[in-house]
Amino acid sequence: PLMRSSHIRHAWDPHKSVAQNLAEMGLAEDPNKAVPIPKKLLGMGMEVENDGQQPGKKIVRKPYVVNEMELEASLPEKKSNTLSRDLIDYVRYMIQSHGDNYKEMARDEKNYYQDTPKQIKRKINVYKNFYPEEYKSFIASLKPEKMEVQ
Repeated sequence: PLMRSSHIRHAWDPHKSVAQNLAEMGLAEDPNKAVPIPKKLLGMGMEVENDGQQPGKKIVRKPYVVNEMELEASLPEKKSNTLSRDLIDYVRYMIQSHGDNYKEMARDEKNYYQDTPKQIKRKINVYKNFYPEEYKSFIASLKPEKMEVQ
């Protein structure tokens, strides 16, 4: 999981140990050692193991790694305004086959997800909200077909 971050991957020195690489970037190898337990908690009966290592002041040679990671984490999350093609096809098939009869949709053999009528209705509403124009034109294209059948 460490190397998933492009910032760490680019700053990594293969000739150094994991501990050395992380220390140079200002990152912690062991989060338990990086964040000290407040003395207030120690008095409440919590024991802290001492492994003999003195937490010395480390020199951060590559502070830009942490800075870039913090900047990336502060950016707003991209919202995906698309639905999967499978979901769109599923919803359109259900509407085409059953109109607005959600109970029939739930019984349909193509209801692979085994959705309840409420779940199918919710998926159709999501499709309506994401693609209102496409939904309107799809519904309009169904009306002549139904007139021919009658």
